[in-house]
Amino acid sequence: MTEWVLLALRLSLPGQPPCVIKQLLPKVSDPSVLAKVRSRFQLEAQMLAKLGNHSQIPMLLDYFVAEGEFYLVQEYVRGVHLVKLVRRCGCLSEKALKSFLNNILPLLDFIHNNGVIHRDIKPQNIICCQDDGRLVLIDFGAVKEVIAQTKDTSDSTTTTHFVGTVGFAPPEQFSLRPTFGSDIFALGVTCLYLLTGKAPLEFSTNPQTGELKWADAVELSDSLAEILGKMLKVSVNKRYKSARAILAALELEPHRTQLANCMVANHQPISDKAGINQEERNLSEFCPPAAKAAITIREWKQRRRRKQQGYHNHIVPSLS
Repeated sequence: MTEWVLLALRLSLPGQPPCVIKQLLPKVSDPSVLAKVRSRFQLEAQMLAKLGNHSQIPMLLDYFVAEGEFYLVQEYVRGVHLVKLVRRCGCLSEKALKSFLNNILPLLDFIHNNGVIHRDIKPQNIICCQDDGRLVLIDFGAVKEVIAQTKDTSDSTTTTHFVGTVGFAPPEQFSLRPTFGSDIFALGVTCLYLLTGKAPLEFSTNPQTGELKWADAVELSDSLAEILGKMLKVSVNKRYKSARAILAALELEPHRTQLANCMVANHQPISDKAGINQEERNLSEFCPPAAKAAITIREWKQRRRRKQQGYHNHIVPSLS
């Protein structure tokens, strides 16, 4: 399939506002196949029109088929995509990355709740609108997949095509089995780019697992690194199941950091507790019940570990 993108003017409207015309050219000539593709194209275009009611998705203005070629006419969004933004302003801080995720994840949740997989999330397909700074997601892969997956009667096999971008697409997408989790992986790789300015293929991978080696390239809190790591899991079963689940994890993230700090401040070996000053003792009173329970469990584990170590030191000399 060949795709052309044109910038045009809507001459019939006051001010002649610009619009984007996407011309999709399927590599098939059989009339019966084109009829089937046209039917699916119309269904997918109607879905895009429904999604276009969201303020962070370009509005679909029109769609039509002419002489076996498929056209989408969409709202033109003035702004810059995230690659240009990073080159111009530099990489994002942890705080800015959280803001980005809290901005884009509700949109992804909306898309998935409508049964749509974007298939091509990457920095080039996220535009920062120059008017109000909102993030707009463009270039949905669903319609392109409809046009690409056609069957010509001159061939007995179905032609299947990968839709996505190498480096941003996870393994299941290369196997032509994309899921909502595929978009989550691509969003995770996009986060890596925003943090480092590096394309995904610039990262090495673990030869055994295929996981990207990214941890040493970023400076993140442990809790946010854990969230990003789960988004980037090669196995779709180990990834977050939904955008909403990531939002929930981000909402808990500050409390997890507070809990960890509380545990560090209050949980010391029994032998060291005599050195805790009164201020630290007062701080422990403000720990939530879950933190106190965690401290109790860790103290119990330490006591058991010391007991086992003492047993080991007693037994090993007797065997030698």
